[in-house]
Amino acid sequence: MASPQEAFEKYSSKPWLKSYDEGVPSEIEIPEKPLYWILEQAAEQFPNRTALHFLGRNVSYKELLDSAKRFASYLKSRGVGKGDVVGLFLPNSPMFAIAYYGTLMAGATVSPMNVLYSPSEIHHQLEDNGAKILVAIDVFKDKVEAGVPGTVREIVWTGIQDYLPGIKAFLYKLKYKPPKITEDDRNKLLKNILKEYQPIDEPVKVDPKNDIAALMYTGGTTGVPKGAELTHYNLLSNVLQIDSWYKRGVKGKDVFVGALPWFHIYGQTAVLNTGIYRAATILVFPRWDVKQVMRAIAKFRANMFHGVPLMYISIINHPEVKKFDLTSLEACISGAAPLPVAVAKKFEELTGAKLREGYGLTETSPVTHVNPILGKAKVGSIGVPVPSTIAAVADPEEPVLLPPGEVGELVISGPQVMKGYHNMPEENKKVFFECCGRRWVRTGDMAKMDEEGYFFIVDRKKDIIKYKGYSVFPREIEEVLYKHECIQEAAVIGVPHPEYFEYPKAFIVLKPECKGKVTEQDIIEYARKHLAPYKVPKAVEFRDDLPKSAVGKILRRLLREEEIKKQKQ
Repeated sequence: MASPQEAFEKYSSKPWLKSYDEGVPSEIEIPEKPLYWILEQAAEQFPNRTALHFLGRNVSYKELLDSAKRFASYLKSRGVGKGDVVGLFLPNSPMFAIAYYGTLMAGATVSPMNVLYSPSEIHHQLEDNGAKILVAIDVFKDKVEAGVPGTVREIVWTGIQDYLPGIKAFLYKLKYKPPKITEDDRNKLLKNILKEYQPIDEPVKVDPKNDIAALMYTGGTTGVPKGAELTHYNLLSNVLQIDSWYKRGVKGKDVFVGALPWFHIYGQTAVLNTGIYRAATILVFPRWDVKQVMRAIAKFRANMFHGVPLMYISIINHPEVKKFDLTSLEACISGAAPLPVAVAKKFEELTGAKLREGYGLTETSPVTHVNPILGKAKVGSIGVPVPSTIAAVADPEEPVLLPPGEVGELVISGPQVMKGYHNMPEENKKVFFECCGRRWVRTGDMAKMDEEGYFFIVDRKKDIIKYKGYSVFPREIEEVLYKHECIQEAAVIGVPHPEYFEYPKAFIVLKPECKGKVTEQDIIEYARKHLAPYKVPKAVEFRDDLPKSAVGKILRRLLREEEIKKQKQ
């Protein structure tokens, strides 16, 4: 058997380079610049180009930079700077981009949140990172106020209507009736901040390799929510890695589809940051609306699209898909869940675009692998490592690399790998290891590499459920269920589904005194009060007992096998 060093030499020889599209470099030069540099460069070179097209409103690069600098000036006046965190509770919108880059220009760290979060989830994240300022969307005012901890000094409120043309803003207010918010010591309005504050003279200088740009919460390898510390250098590295994969050349001509949520690292890096770096026009969608997206692609001739399988599935299955000209699309990437071969084939037939599957995780900013855009895309493969990245397979328990062809835990070494988990030294010891002169991060996914350097995920070390592109962690749901006064035991698994990939199902053992008194719907309604909608179990099954190991550990694997067997009958 090959030694770890011999195995490393085979991985470090990068057999995957032979499969790279012509012109894609094996290594890229990464400048030690702050992440906000990408916006400064785009605004300097293309000041009048539309950066964001949002429901009929165009925001130029010059305006976006000016607004970000004004927000940075506000933060500076509040004593927010290096080492401080600003929370974002916003959908895709100009306000998200302004608060995002403005925070970075103030030298602080952004920590976006899913707008579907419940008050308890909002509270956990803000309390864990100690955010001083929260920028939030007004339509969720009640939920936000119920979740905000006392450590947050001020809440900056904004609304979609702030960036809509006059008549659209009026119609929006009629439909959603956003609450009226009066400014006081605790509450501020973003639209007033952008009027009252002058742009910051000079953005705060940062140490790109050490200063944290984004604190992104993830379940990591254990399912316990934790903040992944992504430096300016991590995020800029991944932007340049993604850009090199496309070989787009001249900037200022691309049109990106901005449907992936920016509060998720995939949308944030691959769409917002890469789009800004490209000086692209980003078509911004606050939520997924397949017909609206298709109409915008056809009207604005969008050519770059990052999505999840469910988005591509909804397009090819839409009854009116042939009414829209989608042939402007060139490169499309699918991530977050396996891409069905039939979906990719049908989508390419409809559009003429190349649809390729990729792979990444929050801890790697996120992209580590993609199938070549023009070259060989292997069925079932996550592709090959992107430039300046080495991927390998390791022993799941020991800091040892395994030879190519063997199944082990996928591990990554590269400039996009996070600094570490926020205030979790024990978790960092579990996820990082040193081998062969490099620092590796464990992904939690079991994989193998073939002779050409393509990687295949064969199983999941972590029991993540992939629902509509979201990562759902069974342990998090189980912890909520265990707080129910009638639940004695609980286990949550992902049940395969042709459209959603998987959906969460809960298996419950009730306490003797509650049997016959609690229904499946009661459990679902209880979960709905404490979890974001996509985390709520879609099915509940009551049992007298759950399968366990010799030491009493509930065996989710056996429950999953039972469900798969049922589906085959």
